[in-house]
Amino acid sequence: MISLQTKLTYADYLKTSDDERYELLNGELVMAPAPREIHQYILGRLYIEMGAFIYERDLGDVYFAPTDVALSDMDVVQPDLLFVSNERNHIITPENIQGAPDLVVEILSPATAERDRTLKLDLYARHGAHEYWIVDPDARTIMVLRRGERRFEVAGIYGAEQTARSPILEGFTFNLEGKFRRR
Repeated sequence: MISLQTKLTYADYLKTSDDERYELLNGELVMAPAPREIHQYILGRLYIEMGAFIYERDLGDVYFAPTDVALSDMDVVQPDLLFVSNERNHIITPENIQGAPDLVVEILSPATAERDRTLKLDLYARHGAHEYWIVDPDARTIMVLRRGERRFEVAGIYGAEQTARSPILEGFTFNLEGKFRRR
């Protein structure tokens, strides 16, 4: 059977509404609903702590969603948090990030968890991201993955009272105590 579904490109993606959050995955436009409060709380804490570490040492730049990361003409994602090192700052353009960041963080939500654990994990690995953090607010864990020869390998899984460590940001730690708090 021949599929007649048209694959979209980055040019098509640019025509979407600014009022909605979309990603382009395998040429298909996927809408992302607004995240939950706990998602935003964790994102804020990670941005503040990781950003301070990176900017104090002049290691590169940190961005949070929505920031377009064009992995290919048919794959444009908006990671929750990303880091681009000074050595790779040539991928930063006024419009977007052109290629995989050094480090990517996705915070799971009910609408995105499956995509973040499978499709996006594969995309980030295939396009050369060095490190991928999957933050699970419900399980109260952070899985830190480091790129191996062809795919990501687990560098560590950290629970609610532990301290996560970044393999590529030597010396950066993120104490999880209190970060998964519930109101």
